[in-house]
Amino acid sequence: MKNQYLDSGIDRTIKVEGKEYLYFSGTSYLGIAQDKTFLNALSDNLFVFGANHGQSRINNIRLNVFDDFENHFAQKAGSESAAVFSSGYLAGIAAWRSLYKDADETWIAPDAHAAIVPDHLYPSIQLNFIQWKNHCIELSESLSPRKILLIANAVDPFACEIHDYDWVKEIAQKHDVSLLIDDSHAFGAIGKSIYGTYQKWADPNINLLVSGSLGKGLGLPAGIILGQESQIYKIKATPLFGGASPGSPAHLKTFLDMENLYKKKKSWLEDACGIFAQETTNITQIKGSRNFPVFAYRDASWVNEFEKAGIITSSFPYPTPESPSVNRIVISAFHELEDLMYLNQLIQDLARR
Repeated sequence: MKNQYLDSGIDRTIKVEGKEYLYFSGTSYLGIAQDKTFLNALSDNLFVFGANHGQSRINNIRLNVFDDFENHFAQKAGSESAAVFSSGYLAGIAAWRSLYKDADETWIAPDAHAAIVPDHLYPSIQLNFIQWKNHCIELSESLSPRKILLIANAVDPFACEIHDYDWVKEIAQKHDVSLLIDDSHAFGAIGKSIYGTYQKWADPNINLLVSGSLGKGLGLPAGIILGQESQIYKIKATPLFGGASPGSPAHLKTFLDMENLYKKKKSWLEDACGIFAQETTNITQIKGSRNFPVFAYRDASWVNEFEKAGIITSSFPYPTPESPSVNRIVISAFHELEDLMYLNQLIQDLARR
């Protein structure tokens, strides 16, 4: 399908040139931004806080909601402290800047998001993640003790792979290790909670920072950094934090008010991913896991077949406009059981051809 421009937000279904399609794309994993209960609560909070808050967080007049949100999110995520920014990209920049200047070595995973990659450095794209991990372990064994910064994503949303970081503890036995993880596609989507991977990888021998966008699974126009209190304090003392406007206070307050709705959405997303993974377990063209709501498919001809059947999936060249298209099915909590069954039956028919 050629590029299409819509005049309204994206929901479970969208209309393109007068035809309605089921939408199995995007990053609204919990479908929270389309949920009417959430929107009604947000509407109330917009009247309380206004449409925007353009003041610096270090202004002499301050809103409690920012501290309330940071304290709540940090406690739930298992970190000592948190810093909220207006976007995940800005949070990523602040995170790497707080770590990079003190590192003797900086090793960047092949799928690391650009937001967490220091200026003039590049990911190790010639390796896949497992190769990069093994290279890091081997290199750490050959080096004398030093300060090492590891930069990576919690999940590769294009390869549909959830990454493991237990091996970093081995490196930290010899070296002073900082680990920066981008959780943009993990918040709301991975694990039992909606608060990302910080608690899973926290270790007393590792200086862990987790940053990311809250605008995907959690549907909030903001970003966040989670970490040790001393590290977050340094970040909040920088012009990048003090000089930037924060995220929308109305959205942050709605998150605090609607936590039970988020949990309900997360529960259904887990069920939906389990159903889809089970139904497609014998389809060799499908790659993915019930633990992440994105599934890649290898047969490019399916893109048009899906469209003919009234389904839009994620299909675009990546990482450059000249690259081959990456084709994926994205499950969201706004999908209904009937949507999943319809999609599954279509996949079964295509796989038999």
